Amino acid sequence: MLEKIFESTLWNSRLFTILAVVFSMLGAVILFLVASFDIWGVVVMIWNLVVNHAHPEHLHEDVVSAIIGAIDLFLIAIVLLIFSLGTYELFISKIDAAEQSDSPEVFKIHSLDQLKDKIAKVIVMVLVVSFFQRVLHTQYSGALEMLYFSGSILLLALALYFLHKGDGH
Repeated sequence: MLEKIFESTLWNSRLFTILAVVFSMLGAVILFLVASFDIWGVVVMIWNLVVNHAHPEHLHEDVVSAIIGAIDLFLIAIVLLIFSLGTYELFISKIDAAEQSDSPEVFKIHSLDQLKDKIAKVIVMVLVVSFFQRVLHTQYSGALEMLYFSGSILLLALALYFLHKGDGH
């Protein structure tokens, strides 16, 4: 009898993961909204520049940097969304709506390793986008710095290659 109560309590303790599901979904929604507002801010800025016939000195870099920053936030929101859906499916219950629809393969999670793999790939993409955003504002003063820059791009390309090679591509 005691064993049955203990095992039942132990099994039901998995339901605490609902906190991770709810709050990571809430975080994803917040990041989607913040990134959308950032993009809207770029649209308003460009509109004001067009109306005023102005062209600031670093307009291209500022626009690209703001949009890349928003993409970075969107990617992090996607990580949270994948984590939320995957955690729910692994620990709570299968999502009936996902099973009945032709949902993208990225949302179908069957193991914790598969969830970690999908999240890791999106995180690498976040790092690539963050790297690109930082590179936009970097000033190079010598050949050695350009060599480091080239080497870092090569390493990023290799990382992406090996990530996709693992998928059987």
